Amino acid sequence: MRTVSIDTARRIALGAQGFAAKPPDGRVDVRHFRRVMRQIGLVQLDSVNVCVRTHYMPFYSRLGPYDRDRLDGWLNRSGEHFEYWAHEAAVLPVDRYPLWRWKMGSITPWRRAQALMDEHPEVLPSVLEQVREHGPLTVRDLDAPNHRNEPWWGYGPGKVALELLFADGHVSALRTGNFVRLYDMPERMIPAHVLDAEPPSKAAAYRSLLVDAVRHLGIGTRHDVADYFRLNIQEATPILEGLARDGMIEEVIVPGWKGPVYVDPQARRPRALRATALVSPFDPVVWHRERTERLFGFRYRIEIYVPEDRRVHGYYVLPFMLDGRLVGRTDLKADRKASTLLVRSAFIEEGEDPDEVAAALAAELRRFAGWLGLDRISVSRRGNLSARLQRSI
Repeated sequence: MRTVSIDTARRIALGAQGFAAKPPDGRVDVRHFRRVMRQIGLVQLDSVNVCVRTHYMPFYSRLGPYDRDRLDGWLNRSGEHFEYWAHEAAVLPVDRYPLWRWKMGSITPWRRAQALMDEHPEVLPSVLEQVREHGPLTVRDLDAPNHRNEPWWGYGPGKVALELLFADGHVSALRTGNFVRLYDMPERMIPAHVLDAEPPSKAAAYRSLLVDAVRHLGIGTRHDVADYFRLNIQEATPILEGLARDGMIEEVIVPGWKGPVYVDPQARRPRALRATALVSPFDPVVWHRERTERLFGFRYRIEIYVPEDRRVHGYYVLPFMLDGRLVGRTDLKADRKASTLLVRSAFIEEGEDPDEVAAALAAELRRFAGWLGLDRISVSRRGNLSARLQRSI
């Protein structure tokens, strides 16, 4: 079994994630979006919009500035994608839809959904019929009773019904321009040749998804690989072992990593990396925090749910990548009324050159602000890089 150094593992991982490719010189179009989706396999969705919605960021980090409306049209109106619970809520290529039929067929109603079915059994079939008759629709379009005054209720019943129907595959969904989930029948959202395809067994779907995960990661432990699509680690382990025996993936040793570790036999090993970009907290290259620490020596925690007085780095902190290294982090907020990008903190990692990092981060913040249509950048005094960054800005 061969040994792969940490440096080589980092280069393999960044190459697999699309950070070795040179950003386009001209206008970014659908061809570039497709390339990124092939590299990362899914785009995680999140409602936080303090800076920019997270699904825009993986494309920006790999391609540079682009037209966000064009991306929205491609993700939501091209017929090339579907949304489902893969890792978290995510948009995926529509040809992967059959790989998730096993999960749709095995959904167990959660507490609120079970309460709805037990106490208001008429709601679920009523909501499904409304989607069939009037879809696509949002939760606001439903004619559903309001039971919010009941102590066990969180969402209204229509929303819970829609989410259960979405989870078990009876309805599909994509997003509107303002990020609201739009529900419709699968036959109106999923191409017929995909919807009618014989779904693979759960074991066969796991096999395909795990091969995909290794390809997207480039290299990773069994936990890294299973986490990519949030697959059960106990079920994934023997399948990964079988894939290695069959030569679909290769088992290797990475010093300091707890094995087994798997690598894509076709993975590129870039000699050098010039990738410089702000990275979303929900980008696949950093979303598994323990892996991020192993690969980059970068301890990263998102502090959105940490009380303000206990936050170390800030509310919505984006890692900063310079030449393939994670060299710093910055807490950003888009003040759209004032047309200003607020840099609420800026920190540098130990051992990095403050002048080099400040100059590179300043250039990236100017590019980022321009992409967001913001005219100014305001840097606070918080963080061990802030003074130098203020001067560079």
